[in-house]
Amino acid sequence: MARAGYANINTTSNQPLRDSLELASLASSSPFSSHRSSSSSPSAVSSSRKNSLSNEASAPGADTAATPRPTPHLRSYSISSTFDFTSNLFPLSSTAGGYSVLGTQTSGPLDLNGASLEKHKSLTYLNGLSLIIGLIIGSGIFSSPSQVNTNAGSPGASLIVWTVAGLLAWTGAASYAELGGAIPLNGGAQAYLSKIFGELAGFIFTWCAVFVLKPGSTAIICIIFGEYVVRAAIGAEAESVNGWIHKGVALAGLALVTVVNCISTKLGTRVGDIFMFLKFIALFAITIIGIIVAATGLSFHGTPSTDWKSIGWFEGTSHDPSNWAVAIYAGLWAFDGWDNTNYVVGEFHNPSRDLPRVIHTAMPLVILSYLLANLAYIFVLPSATISSSTTIAVQFGSAVFGPIGSFVFAIIVGASCLGALNATAFTSGRLVYAAGKEGFLPEILGRIGMPGTSEDFGPRLKTRSRAGKILLRLIGDEDGSLGFTPINAMVFNALLCGAYIIVGEFGTLITFYGVAGYTFYFLTVLGLIVLRVREPYLERPYRTWISTPIVFCC
Repeated sequence: MARAGYANINTTSNQPLRDSLELASLASSSPFSSHRSSSSSPSAVSSSRKNSLSNEASAPGADTAATPRPTPHLRSYSISSTFDFTSNLFPLSSTAGGYSVLGTQTSGPLDLNGASLEKHKSLTYLNGLSLIIGLIIGSGIFSSPSQVNTNAGSPGASLIVWTVAGLLAWTGAASYAELGGAIPLNGGAQAYLSKIFGELAGFIFTWCAVFVLKPGSTAIICIIFGEYVVRAAIGAEAESVNGWIHKGVALAGLALVTVVNCISTKLGTRVGDIFMFLKFIALFAITIIGIIVAATGLSFHGTPSTDWKSIGWFEGTSHDPSNWAVAIYAGLWAFDGWDNTNYVVGEFHNPSRDLPRVIHTAMPLVILSYLLANLAYIFVLPSATISSSTTIAVQFGSAVFGPIGSFVFAIIVGASCLGALNATAFTSGRLVYAAGKEGFLPEILGRIGMPGTSEDFGPRLKTRSRAGKILLRLIGDEDGSLGFTPINAMVFNALLCGAYIIVGEFGTLITFYGVAGYTFYFLTVLGLIVLRVREPYLERPYRTWISTPIVFCC
C-alpha cells in the first residue's frame, strides 16, 4: 500500500524491488522529493552512491523498458557518508513490498572489489547463540557477585537484583531484536541511530564505540583473563606479581583471538560455539557441586558454611535506593553483551527469523544460569566471603576441592574470558568494518581480506592431501576460502585494545564504559519508540510489546 505523499510510486510493477535506501539515493533528483513525508526519517545516503545511481538512471541510450534493471543485491550498499548529513529520504515502508533485505546472497564467486560481508551470509542460529552467550558469560558472574551482595545487603536481595538486572537486559535485547529485523544491516546501533536520528547520531556513536566502548570493554576482559591465567600458573603468589606480566598475558590472548577471527568466519564461530558449551557445562557443574555440598555437608575444609541456614535470607537488606542502583548496575555489567548479535545481523542466513530466536533463547538461559550459580555460591561460601571476594569462583573451588579446586576454577574463568574475548573480537571487527564502509572511518577499514588482494577473496588452501582437505572443511568458509574477513578492521581494533590494556586501569575502564555504553543503549531503544511513530508501515518481521522499550528506558 502506498503511503500519503508517495501515491505515485508504482508498487505493483514487475520491476525488481528497490530497497528504501536505494530509493532514498534518488530522492534529491526525484519529482517526489518535493513531497517528502513528515514521517520520513532523517538519515542519508552517501554522495558516491547517490551519484552512481543517478548516473545509471539517466544513462544515455538506456532502454528501461527492455533492459532489466540489476537487482538491488548486486551492488554495494551504504547508508551514510561522513559529512553528508542530508535528510531527503523515502520512508523505509514506502518501498515496494515493504523493506527488501539488503545484501541478499549472490550466486557465483565474490571478489574483493566491492565485496560485502552482508552478501556472504554464513551465520546460523547456533552461531548467533554462541556470540551473545559467549560475550554475556565472560567474567561478570565470577566477579560481580561481591558488588551485588555488598550493595543489596542480603542473599535474598541479591537474587532479586540478579533477576531484575536480567529482565532489564532482556527488554533491551528484545528491542534490539525488532530493530535488527526492520533494519538488517551490520553495525548494530550505528545503523539504527543513523536511520532514526540522522547520520550525525550514527557518526557520534561509531566514533565512541570504535575508540572507547568496544576497545575499553575488550581491555577489561583481557585484563581479567591475564590475571586468572597467571593465578592458575603460579597460585596465590599471583597477587604480588608485577602487573606487566598480567598485561603481557592479556596481550597474548588478544593476539590469539584476533588471528583466529582473521582466518575465517567459520573458525571464529566454531571456536565461539565450543566456548559456549564449555561455559554452560562450567555453570552447571558449579550448581550441582553447590547442591551436593549443601545436601551432604562435605567439603575440602570439613564443614562448609551454614550461613544460608542460620542467617535469614533477607536479613541486613539495604533500604538505601542508591545502594540498590549500584547493585543493579553491577548486575547489568554481568549481563552486558546482549546487543552482540546485532553487529553481525547482516551475515545471518535468515536474520528476521534467527535474531529473535537467538535473543529469546539466550537471555532466559543466562538468567537461569546466573541465579543457579549464585545459589551455589550461597550454599558453599560464607556471606562475608561472597561480599568481599572479586575471585569468587576461585574461592568456591578452594572451599570444595582445596588447592586443586582453585587451579581448576582459575582455568575455567580464564577460558570463559577467552571465549568472551573471541566473541567481542568477532563483532568489534564488524563494527569497524561497517564504519569504514559507511565513510565514518578510512575506507581501507571497510575492505575484506588481505591488503592487496583484488580478484580472489582470501587465500585458498591449494592442496590435494586428505589432511589438508579435512582442515579446509573444518576452518574454511562455505566455498573453501580463507581470509574473507574484515582483516584490516580487526587488526585496527586489536591495536586500539592493546593500547587500552597498556595504559588502562580496571576500575576506571569499567566506570567509563558503563556510563557511555548505557547512554547509547538508552538512545537506541528510545529510537525504537520513535520509529514506531514515524514509520508505522515499516515491515517488522518481529514486533516486541511497546511496553518493552518503555520499561528499558525508564
